[in-house]
Order: sequence, then structure tokens, then C-alpha cells
Amino acid sequence: MEKTLDYATIRLEVTGGIATLVLNQPDSLNALSIQMMQDLRQAVVRLESESAVRALVVTGAGRAFCAGASQAPGNAAPPDDPDYLVRDLYNPLIAQLVELRVPKLAAVNGVAAGAGMSLALACDIVVAARSAYFLPAFVNQALVPDSGATWHLPRALGAARATAFMMLNARLPAQQAADWGMIWACVDDEALQAEAGKLASQLAQGPTVALAQTPKLVRVAQTHTLAQQLQAELEGQRLARVTSDRREAQRAFAEKRKPEFSGR
Repeated sequence: MEKTLDYATIRLEVTGGIATLVLNQPDSLNALSIQMMQDLRQAVVRLESESAVRALVVTGAGRAFCAGASQAPGNAAPPDDPDYLVRDLYNPLIAQLVELRVPKLAAVNGVAAGAGMSLALACDIVVAARSAYFLPAFVNQALVPDSGATWHLPRALGAARATAFMMLNARLPAQQAADWGMIWACVDDEALQAEAGKLASQLAQGPTVALAQTPKLVRVAQTHTLAQQLQAELEGQRLARVTSDRREAQRAFAEKRKPEFSGR
């Protein structure tokens, strides 16, 4: 299946089981406007129902991944409802993306700032171009980090580094982010899309249910006791064990061949 869906501010391409979601407002460095947030939420909902999609790549058009919340006129919360943006747009989008039923990969092609950084970190795997960097940005607006930043960053960096990173509004180059374990890899700029495509292809050809369960188990492990985590792993295995992919893996092992997973 191949198709391209153009929204007002994003582009969604589906090819060979891989969906690529492109933030497509390069003139604004793909800043998150209200329209873009609405488009992203609609696209993620659509992906949830696309059974042929088995992996998602999120990236940006132009020289930025996402510069964070748009400061353009018309993108502020209503005066009588200051919580609107975070409550009704940012928080639901991050939750939707994290819970999406397929593996997610962010290909960070340039700056990822503020909520744009949070958007990247909501993906299961993050690969960044060497020229890319991460910037909390919230403190410059006299705001606290949101969109999951205070949840994802301590898990990736540890409390000390995450706290200083956000409070000092430090600019974290992609290579340092990789060295610190915040992202999977930093690659040369010209190799980013090829590397993202290679990883997405590997994910799309894998056992989708088992792959999607793995980051969920990693997330809950942060607050579980060992006994609780062992139980969570058991429940994850119950889901994986009854899939067609599990049966295919068993057949392939017995027949001494590479398994051909269907994602079901």
C-alpha cells in the first residue's frame, strides 16, 4: 500500500508498511501551531486504525525537526481557558503517540526544542543528524517543562543531568545526547533518512505486537517493584504468545529459516 495524505501542516506518507509523518511547516521551523497539533492528533488516530502500518517515522521538513510551541498570533490559549493548549492538545497528543500500537522512530533532522523535543522523546527510538541539537526552551518563556519532558528526560538522562539540562536551558548536541544515552544514535546529516528508513524497515518486518510491548515494559519498570515487573512481563508474554507472529517464529525455528512476520 502506498499513499500520501496532506493535512494543512503535516504530510503523512505510507509505503510498504512504514508510515512517515512529516512536520511540514519549514518556514516556521515546524513550530507547533494549534492547527499542527490538531493535524497531528488526527493523523495518529488514523494510524491507529491502519492495520497495514507496522512502523512510524516522525521527522521534519526543511532544516528543523520542531522548534517547539508556535509563538505566532492566534496560537495562544484563550484568556478564559489558559490550560487549553496543554490539556487539550499537547498532553493528548503525547499520550496518543506513546500508546500507538506500532513501533515509533523519530528522525531528528535539526533543532528539537521545547515541546518539539518532547515529541521526539515520545517515540521509542530517536536517531538524530549530527548537526541537530536538543533545547528545553521552556525556561526562556518563564514556564515549566511540559508535554512529558519531565517524565522522559529523567528516565533517559538521570535526575541530575535532566534537572540541570532543563533549568539551565542547555543546548545538547546530537552526539552528546547519544553519548549520554538520551537517544539511540547520532549519524551524519546526509545519512539520517537512510538510517531511519533502514531501522523503520527492520521494525516493520518484525513481530509488531512484541515490539510494541517492549517499550511499554521499559516505561512501567521505572516505578514497579521486581514482583510487579515480573507480572507485567508475564502479561506481555500472554499477548505476544497468541499472535500469528509467534507461531511463525516457532515454525521458522523448526524449519531452520528466517521468520516472515505479518504483524498479527
